[in-house]
Amino acid sequence: MLAKIFLFSNTKGEINNFLEKFFSKKIELEQSLYWQKDFSNPIELSEFIAAFIDNIEDFNIFMWISLDKDIFIKVSPQNADTLIKYLFERYPY
Repeated sequence: MLAKIFLFSNTKGEINNFLEKFFSKKIELEQSLYWQKDFSNPIELSEFIAAFIDNIEDFNIFMWISLDKDIFIKVSPQNADTLIKYLFERYPY
């Protein structure tokens, strides 16, 4: 099972702007209100979660993660630290 990140927005261009800031390069999305990425190494999600929380006030986007099939967790300022700690405990490699 691959770990997944889902980004959603009600505002066109917000996900694009966030991803361009995160990757420090130009990003072209076909679907500007939705973005998904699969990760073979779930620890990589921690970088996205941290960047999302650090910039949550600058972008009108929502993040969900999936570590297990058909189970989705909404990332918020209240649970971000706990999720990152959980990732390192569950996948200690």
